[in-house]
Amino acid sequence: MDQVDIAALTRWMDAEGLGAGAIENAVALAGGTQNILIRFDRAGRTYVLRRPPQHLRSNSNETMRREARLLGAIADTAVPHPRLIAACDDEGVLGAAFYLMEPIEGFNPVAGLPALHAGSADIQHRMGIALVEGIAALGALDHDALGLSGFGKPDNYLERQVARWKGQLESYGEFAGWAGPGGLPGVERVARWLEAHRPQHFTPGIMHGDYHLANVMYRNDSAELAAIVDWELATIGDPLIDLGWLLATWLDPVETVPMVSVRPWIGFPTAQELIDTYRANSSRDLSAIDWYAVLACYKLAILLEGTHARAAAGKAPKETGDKLHDRAVRLFERALRRIA
Repeated sequence: MDQVDIAALTRWMDAEGLGAGAIENAVALAGGTQNILIRFDRAGRTYVLRRPPQHLRSNSNETMRREARLLGAIADTAVPHPRLIAACDDEGVLGAAFYLMEPIEGFNPVAGLPALHAGSADIQHRMGIALVEGIAALGALDHDALGLSGFGKPDNYLERQVARWKGQLESYGEFAGWAGPGGLPGVERVARWLEAHRPQHFTPGIMHGDYHLANVMYRNDSAELAAIVDWELATIGDPLIDLGWLLATWLDPVETVPMVSVRPWIGFPTAQELIDTYRANSSRDLSAIDWYAVLACYKLAILLEGTHARAAAGKAPKETGDKLHDRAVRLFERALRRIA
């Protein structure tokens, strides 16, 4: 494993009292973002190491520390998540901050459904319900009581959103060859609607920040969540943004495939059933849920358009850029249907 200094890791684990002897059966795991995941055994116990990519971004180490802090804070809650074993803030050990967690026995639905799940509409329906129950449980946690005060900046959180993402879209003008925002239908109209209909109040809570089917794992033997994964965007904000994000990536009745592709799609609940499930499992006010869904479409479309802009400048594959631009267009079309 050239991605991790096994000898240095062994010395650190020795000092932490985490087993003895050689590290064995080390294998890189797929999934997630660019972060590195290594599964290995030591002294009869299996671990998964998570660290930033080899080429660190400016916030890579801080992101890793935040993930470990969050996982440690929710350890004794009912929210399904990877169990934190230990974290290392010292970048000198492996060249970056990292942490060890328990392995998750399960599968990611975007990578393919096992026969049990692929062949049962009832199981798929329950998968969707369990997905919503996961974020409802997360949003119900008392972040202050869990020691997460200061983990985010909830003040004026919703007020900052449109300007933040509008500025992101405008920044793509630095990429030569990008045709500009005119290729996205209703950009200004959606932004104006969001500003005009923004909820005036919300109750701060823990939000995952990127919640959809690609960032969860299901149990192999049932429709229940095994774990919510990839916590790098977690913060303290408005948890209903997680529900909006889920709605933005879900199958739309006028489309043929969801934004996050899972096949076959034979029994998953409708978007309205997702909303109803959240309402049944939360005390939060869902009267403005359309606003959260439109914001998610707006934000996700702008993120995807960034790859299209980079592709126009030759800094990303053209095929990928075109594909993501098409999704961005679909997302704005979704937003326009909701505000019509």
